[in-house]
Amino acid sequence: MSSEKVHVEHCKGVNGLDKVILREIRRCSAEVTEISFFVVVLNVECALYYKPEKKDSRRMQAKIYESIGGNSTKDYCQTKFKVYLYGGQVTSWKNAHGEELLFVSSKASFRPPRAIRGGIPICFPQLKSTGSLEQYGFARNRIWSIDPDPPPSPSDISHKAFVDLILTHSEEDMKIWPHRYEYRLRVALGPTGDLMLTSCIRNTSTGGKSFTFRFAYQTYFFVTDISEVRVEGLETLDYLDNLKNGERFTEQEDAITFESEVDKVYLSTPTKIAILDHERKRTFELRKYGLPDAVVWNPWDKKAKAMADFGDNEYMHMLCVEAACVEEPITLKPGEEWKGRQEISAVPSSYCSEQLDPRRLLLSG
Repeated sequence: MSSEKVHVEHCKGVNGLDKVILREIRRCSAEVTEISFFVVVLNVECALYYKPEKKDSRRMQAKIYESIGGNSTKDYCQTKFKVYLYGGQVTSWKNAHGEELLFVSSKASFRPPRAIRGGIPICFPQLKSTGSLEQYGFARNRIWSIDPDPPPSPSDISHKAFVDLILTHSEEDMKIWPHRYEYRLRVALGPTGDLMLTSCIRNTSTGGKSFTFRFAYQTYFFVTDISEVRVEGLETLDYLDNLKNGERFTEQEDAITFESEVDKVYLSTPTKIAILDHERKRTFELRKYGLPDAVVWNPWDKKAKAMADFGDNEYMHMLCVEAACVEEPITLKPGEEWKGRQEISAVPSSYCSEQLDPRRLLLSG
């Protein structure tokens, strides 16, 4: 029998910003082992906008701690994830060997109002030039709050290490996007190290006004060498090529490989997509629900050099594969809610005739 709890620690992060570290703790029956299993960082800018009193900080700690079954045992091994509130953005996810699985540029800015280049930015309520807002919407540039008393996980989900972040309309946002909403983002770690993000967006208008939005988890995967990476699961599908004014094509290749800039939106995609890192003998499995499309992006050399927050050669070590709603926007009437979820795993790749064989991953489950 094991008991589970979470310790909550308030401390300082990049540029002195306040952050919260949640540690999942499992009691060991024999010796105590510290496992740096996986680390999730949700970027939060608190220092400029939010300075809790000590008693408020303790109250928040107590509520989060108690809501997920905290107890007083001292015999434990631990996993942990760190929480910043700026952008509600995951910026680090590590495996049992301490290897980083997400890409964050060495030139990324952790200073508002710039978005952070890397990790998993939240794109809402707009993608690129599909509306009048900034390219990827405003969610990744806003201050989120932590829900101190989140609802419990569904009975069929076994994770306990999670945090709920909340974003709601502000008077400033109403000037550019005049809609009332509540966005709840749950970031969770599964018992085997899977990283899960669940978004629940509700129309909270009381005046009978609907709104429409597009959405994406803009996931930056860290890869060893982009020229040795292939993406499986999108073959034979239609896609919109953003490098050719959004013209529609059908994928002809057995797998997506990379020799130049790529910016494609694949339509009506399957639940599972595999990203195979041949050099590292690792496969990322991306599973998505309520998100019909998938964006595949790498800027390559010329565009990388043109971005101030991106290293000249860093395109070699990253690949964006985004679970998204692009082609058909989502419309919510007052009181309606939309939910979209992304789960990602990192597993050793298998080989078949000296080639990576993702079929076992794509057909499993």
